[in-house]
Amino acid sequence: MSVTSKDVAYIADLARLRFNEEETIVMTSELNNILHYIEKLNEVDTEGVEPLSSIHDQINVLREDVELQPLSSEAILKNAPQRQDRFFKVPKVIG
Repeated sequence: MSVTSKDVAYIADLARLRFNEEETIVMTSELNNILHYIEKLNEVDTEGVEPLSSIHDQINVLREDVELQPLSSEAILKNAPQRQDRFFKVPKVIG
């Protein structure tokens, strides 16, 4: 399969792109190179090769989902530099 200048013009129109004549020639060549590469990949023997979702052979290690007791407001506010009642007090940043 090969791409023609007419195909590039059609694809460019779908993508709302405008190419001049020189750019159309370059784009046609590049798309044909991509298709040629894909045809090469189709020649590779993949018999017995398992499909991959990632090239890394790592397993995601997850911890147990254990419910913990939440911290009380007092325990959290104990570390606050400044507080007002049961809230953190911060400097005003909007004029």
